[in-house]
Order: sequence, then C-alpha cells, then structure tokens
Amino acid sequence: MEEGVDGLLRDKTRPPGIAPTPPETVAEVVRLTHEPPPHEATHWTSHAMAERMGLAASTVQKIWKAHGLAPHKVKVFKLSNDPAFAEKLEDIIGLYVNPPERAVVFSVDEKSQIQALDRTQPGLPLKKGRGQTMTHDYKRHGTTTLFAALNTLNGTVISQNMQRHRHQEFIRFLNLMNRQVPADRDVHVIVDNYATHKHPKVQAWLARHPRWTLHFTPTSASWLNAVEGFFATLTKRRLKRGVFHSVVDLQRAIKAYVAEHNEIHASPFIWKAKPDDIIAARKRGFQTLDSIH
Repeated sequence: MEEGVDGLLRDKTRPPGIAPTPPETVAEVVRLTHEPPPHEATHWTSHAMAERMGLAASTVQKIWKAHGLAPHKVKVFKLSNDPAFAEKLEDIIGLYVNPPERAVVFSVDEKSQIQALDRTQPGLPLKKGRGQTMTHDYKRHGTTTLFAALNTLNGTVISQNMQRHRHQEFIRFLNLMNRQVPADRDVHVIVDNYATHKHPKVQAWLARHPRWTLHFTPTSASWLNAVEGFFATLTKRRLKRGVFHSVVDLQRAIKAYVAEHNEIHASPFIWKAKPDDIIAARKRGFQTLDSIH
C-alpha cells in the first residue's frame, strides 16, 4: 500500500523467526564441553548441556557439530613402552614386505575362552520390516581355545581347537605346523609376548628344530600380528550371532569356517603402513600424554 506497484516486485526484509545463538553462548557451550560435567556423569549429553544452558538439545548438537565435538564418543588406545619397539617393529614388517627366500612366514596366536553360547529361546528370522531377533540371555556349554597360524604369503590358516592354553598345547600346535610345512623351508613365526611362547620347554623344542625362528611383537602391540584380523573376522561373521549347543558344535563351526576361508577367501597378507610413520605416531602420542600430565 505504501510503495505501490514497486513494492509488489520485491520482498521486504524481515527479522528471522528464530534468533541466532549469541556467540558468547556458543563459546560457553564449547568451554563446558571440554570440562567434566558437575553432575554424576562421565561426559556431557546434549540434553544435559541444553538444560544447563537453557537451549534446545538440537541447538547444542548443532554447536557440537560445527566445532567438531563428540563427547559421546571415546577411542581406546595403548602406547607400547617396549624399549626395543623400533627394532621389533622393523623386524616384523620386514617379514611381511620382504620375507626371506625359501622361507614360510606365519602369524600365530591363540583365541582363548571362546564360549559355546546357546540361546534360551529360538529367535525369529529376518523378514520385511523386522531384523533377525535373539534372546538377550543365553546358556553356557563350555569354552574352547583356538590356535591359529596365518600364512602371510598366501593367507591360508592352520588351526587347532584345544581345551587349555598352556605351553603343552602350544608345542602340540607347533608339531602340527611342523608336519604341514615342507621340510626344505625355513619357518619364521610372529607371536606376542605371552609367557607360554617363552617357556623353557618351548625354547627346547626350538633348539631341536633349528629351521624355526620366533619373532616377538613389542609389548602392547598385538595389532602387529596379522592373525588378529582373521580372529576379528571369525568373531564378527561366525561366532557373535552363532548358536552352539555344545563345545563340539562350536569347534565344528570354527573348523568349517577355517576350511571355507582357506578354499575361497584366502589371499596374501599385504602390509601398507611405513615403519617410520608408526614410530613417529607413537612419539607424538607420548608427547601428547606428557603435555597433559
């Protein structure tokens, strides 16, 4: 009415429906997020922060997202304190990327206390609009220990289920591996620092089999052992949602999974990370811890 036809051809500026959050309020949310909450909790939630600041939970979430904050997440870590970390790291990575000629390289470890879990009631199968279901509780039917040796050159696995996890069982597994490796090949085995692997009787066995050499990972560095990836896949794909009525049933399932892996999925293990990058990252980790303390 005031501007006539010209007023119809443009939109008049108007104040926003919701006022933007004041910068000082945003700064206070960010500051509090970096500090422990005053109430009995380990970290801030969006609702707790919203109540504290008089904001909507969605507003708190937007502030956190804009500043790259995720107080609900936590990452676990462990830095190796092994004084010979660099030497052991380079030794093991050298076996992965440049193994000795006419030698076989195995990554060996034990997955202990695998439980044969049976659900108390039958679950429902997957269907449209509903995922597979299973009861939250279960029956325990015993445990087994899986000894596994991953051949890093072709990805196949030698495995054996045993009831206990001692040096006696480890020697039995070494004998099994020894029978399956051609006699004209040297054998290099990557293992962790578990006392079983360093037992005097194990050392005596190695002395009787000079073609065998054990290479120990640094302390708190089991991620260097390639067979850990196989264990993770086994757990995720076959054990986690499995239903086992006995230890024998569990062992049968593990044996079948290993056989299928060797026949279909086995592939050479390829190491990509550079030793210098790992050593530098470890150094930065210790520097960060020192700066905090």
